[in-house]
Amino acid sequence: MTEQAVDVARLNETVREEALLVQAAVNEIKKVIVGQKALLDRLMVALLCRGHLLVEGVPGLAKTLAVKTLGQVLDLQFSRIQFTPDLLPADLTGTMIFVQKTGEFAVRKGPVFTNLLLADEINRAPAKVQSALLEAMQERQVTLGDTSHRLPEPFMVFATQNPIEQEGTYPLPEAQVDRFLLKAKVEYPKKDEERQIFDRMITGETPPVTRVLKAEAVLRLQKRVREIYIDDRLRDYIVALVTATRQPKEIGLVDLAPLIAFGASPRATLAFSEASRAMAFLHGRGYVIPEDVKEIAKDVLRHRILLTYEAEAENVTTDAVVEQVLERVEVP
Repeated sequence: MTEQAVDVARLNETVREEALLVQAAVNEIKKVIVGQKALLDRLMVALLCRGHLLVEGVPGLAKTLAVKTLGQVLDLQFSRIQFTPDLLPADLTGTMIFVQKTGEFAVRKGPVFTNLLLADEINRAPAKVQSALLEAMQERQVTLGDTSHRLPEPFMVFATQNPIEQEGTYPLPEAQVDRFLLKAKVEYPKKDEERQIFDRMITGETPPVTRVLKAEAVLRLQKRVREIYIDDRLRDYIVALVTATRQPKEIGLVDLAPLIAFGASPRATLAFSEASRAMAFLHGRGYVIPEDVKEIAKDVLRHRILLTYEAEAENVTTDAVVEQVLERVEVP
């Protein structure tokens, strides 16, 4: 065996053991959340990648409850903000207040100074608030007055939005949407899952959960995920997927060209790198395989591809575009 193969084998053993810690956290969340495996996986991927997650789904699908339960399972500081049209940036980031005793201004930090921030119905807040959150998401700092204040580590934003009601909402700017590592879509539960939800909630009592991951463990796991091995052929595959969304004609998808206004940005390539390694970690592997990339592809790309009016008229979705790209780009 080569030296590299030996290192990957050792990493594989370590990852297999550490993945059990994450699985223990998922099992705790499952005490409260029925089904929604894809959502729970994406929550963990965002956590392991130090990324932000946008969750979209109709009301009543336990989006908020899932993120809130994650905050209870992790031994991290958790804050929830209900975004409303009258919310001000200071309500999120904090402000400078005048202290009469000293005659000076003092910093009063807002709820964004936390480890896990749940931005509930993020598209209901005006552009000023969304811009204030943008600095926190990208720079992991908040500027109050003349001073920039670092946010605690780890820091992640889990945002929810409702896709069916547009009245009284403010669509997220493309620059901010691109800052989200993943965009997960939550579907209706299956018939047997809905019966389980009914049986669990008929008593009106929420099962208690146990904190299983401390901040030090989360930071250690995040560092481990960055060590996951990605072969050069897979790196080429990821780049091919992303560039195919910009130039679909080059891979023979001529019909897609008039449907795509803008393809995925280079952030998609970086997101693929991080998210595919996190998927490999969740599966207990120290190396990435093509299935990891394909499994996370829609979540990485669906919010980074802008469709034309023609696509909207033909009811073409970004998920459908991604599916065609995955079918056409050759898998290594």
